[in-house]
Amino acid sequence: MQQPTMTVDERNWGMFCHLAALAGFVLPAFGGIIGPLIVWLIKKDEYPFVNDQGKESLNFQITLLIAWAAAVVLIIVGIGIILLPAIAVIDIILIIMATIQANKGVAYRYPFAIRLIG
Repeated sequence: MQQPTMTVDERNWGMFCHLAALAGFVLPAFGGIIGPLIVWLIKKDEYPFVNDQGKESLNFQITLLIAWAAAVVLIIVGIGIILLPAIAVIDIILIIMATIQANKGVAYRYPFAIRLIG
């Protein structure tokens, strides 16, 4: 739901919370967590929308890190080879969807995210 008093700056920082997760493709393993964490820590006290979207992005990236670890273990039985690219594609698609919604000022909720940071 879009907040009526949300500024463009607040929406942009909310969008950056999701876009920063793409750092995971440049810095494997924890890059997807570090990007949103930095944006969230810098702007969470300034903008409520960024606080919400930063936590959402972090929760999703932590969930994906767990999924990546499981897929790596499952390479032993062969299914992990199929899961790794599928996880990457799902990650990119959902990040793009979240970015578009945050840019509109809509609080996006990732499906399948374990909400550890609340």
